[in-house]
Amino acid sequence: MALIEVNDLYKIFGPSPKRAIPMIKKGMSKGEILKKTGCTIAINSATFTIERKETFVVMGLSGSGKSTFIRCLNRLIEPTAGEILIDGQDIMKMDSEKLREVRRYKMSMVFQNFGLLPHRNVVNNVEFGLEISNVDKEERRKKAEDAIKLVGLDGFEESLTSELSGGMQQRVGLARALANDPEILLMDEAFSALDPLIRTQMQDELLELQARLHKTIVFITHDLDEALKLGDRIAILGPDGRVRQIGTPEEILASPADEYVKRFVQNVDRTKVISAGTVGGHAASITYPREDIQAAIRTMERHGTSSVFVTDHDRHLKGVVTIDDAIGLQKKGEKDLGTVINADVYTTSPSTPISDLLATAIETRYPIALVDEEGRFQGAVSRAAIISEVNKGYEGSDVEQPQTLSELQDAQDGEE
Repeated sequence: MALIEVNDLYKIFGPSPKRAIPMIKKGMSKGEILKKTGCTIAINSATFTIERKETFVVMGLSGSGKSTFIRCLNRLIEPTAGEILIDGQDIMKMDSEKLREVRRYKMSMVFQNFGLLPHRNVVNNVEFGLEISNVDKEERRKKAEDAIKLVGLDGFEESLTSELSGGMQQRVGLARALANDPEILLMDEAFSALDPLIRTQMQDELLELQARLHKTIVFITHDLDEALKLGDRIAILGPDGRVRQIGTPEEILASPADEYVKRFVQNVDRTKVISAGTVGGHAASITYPREDIQAAIRTMERHGTSSVFVTDHDRHLKGVVTIDDAIGLQKKGEKDLGTVINADVYTTSPSTPISDLLATAIETRYPIALVDEEGRFQGAVSRAAIISEVNKGYEGSDVEQPQTLSELQDAQDGEE
């Protein structure tokens, strides 16, 4: 079961907001409803789930309702209608005491403007939430110090927050949110007030933290590059408050749901997001020593290829055999193909962005083998697949599409 489930959620600002819902369902526009009722639609019938331990990014332009959405999840803003289930419990039906308990122990929030108390030092800021929850003084200090170490601020415990840089202040805000070890972390444009270099650093540190802590993170941003970098899945909100598409970064770039999403992502460098595993796939292979030279030749004939990958019984990659070497061995009357297995094969993880494979594709004679962390063969990605995907990045641009791998390399070099 998903950790967070949102069903038919609406948030409408204005007088008697529920009267706008039938108008929305009749297809009236946001502008028409505002003119007729004085109500503004912020969230329009949002329905989706957020899985445990995933980073779910909600993004959209200014006015799309993304910050309103995250505040509805913990009822800092009261939704107009709909259902929000946290671990199967509908927070819309919770009384104030139960809701307060969920906010204190189940989820924490990191704000764009840090939300720090300037008269308190770092450790006092981090333990503030625990203090108002009546956590014992010794215990809250221990938890605060542990959270400070997590975000790399040990040594600054006694510093006033006004003495810290913007990036360090945001680390204090993050430590405060982590101090009570919440399962859900809500982050509302947490890095948007930071300088670009510090922002990139904070994104990297959040990825590292998530790899260690495995929280469920709901992250709000208006920056597509940030969404693509951080999100396991991304929800794109339109200007009408509707969810236009939900998917992985690769799904959204490869298959935009509508023209709005397509325009939204058209200037993104796809090659830095689309992975080798997405454009690659099944590749002809045989198992050695169980299969001999005849099996290698038959496999290449059946697949219409001039080479075949060779694995052991556990699917660990041993190399590649070409049709020329196989036929040469056959003419000698030999069956054991061990002497013609070429171990000099380029390998990569299925998660590698294809931008990292351009130079390799130019150099190698064979498709690039896809292997997992233990070296097990997963398939391959061909030169043609890499060229095709890179060329898609040039569609609709003023740059002439490169047609050869040499031209692709020249184009890449020119951008560096």
